[in-house]
Amino acid sequence: MKFLSNTRLLLLGLWLGAAVFFSFAVAPSAFAVLPSREAAGAMVSRSLMIVNISGLVIGLILLASSFAGTLAANRILLWAERILLIILPAACAIGLFIGTFWLPSVKAQMGRPIDEVAVEDPLRIQFNNLHEYSVWVLVLGIAAALIAFFMIAGKTSATPAPKTGSTDFDFDKEFKI
Repeated sequence: MKFLSNTRLLLLGLWLGAAVFFSFAVAPSAFAVLPSREAAGAMVSRSLMIVNISGLVIGLILLASSFAGTLAANRILLWAERILLIILPAACAIGLFIGTFWLPSVKAQMGRPIDEVAVEDPLRIQFNNLHEYSVWVLVLGIAAALIAFFMIAGKTSATPAPKTGSTDFDFDKEFKI
C-alpha cells in the first residue's frame, strides 16, 4: 500500500513540477527569447498541449488508483481527494480543448498575426478571453493537484511504521570496522 501511495505522489509531483515549470519558465521564456510572438505562441501552445494531455492521463490514473485499498480510509477525506482528482483531469481536458481547438480556430479566423489585429476587434477580444480562461483552468488544475498531493502525503505519513524492537540506531552493529 505504501508503494501505491508513493507512486501516486510521484506521478502527481511530476505533473505539478511540469505544470509549474511550464507556467513560470517555459511560457515567459518563449516570449522573451524567440524572435516572433507567433513562434513563441506556437511553442507555448505545443508545450501546454503536452502538459494538459499528461495531466489528463495522470489524473485518470490517480483517480482509478484511489479505489484501491480504501477499506480503512476516512470516507470524507477519501471523497475529497477523489473530487480533487476529478478536477485535475477535467481542468486539463478543458484546457486542451481551449488551447488545441478553440484558440487556433479563432486565430485562423483573424487571418494575420495577432499583434496586427486591433485590440478592440471582436476576434481579438474573444482570443484574449479564451486565453484568460485557459490560464485560470490551468491554475485550477494546479491548485487541485497541490491539495491532493498534500492529502495523499498526509495519509501516507499518518500510517504507523511497523515496530521492529528497539528504535535506537547502533552504529557499531551497522558499520563494523
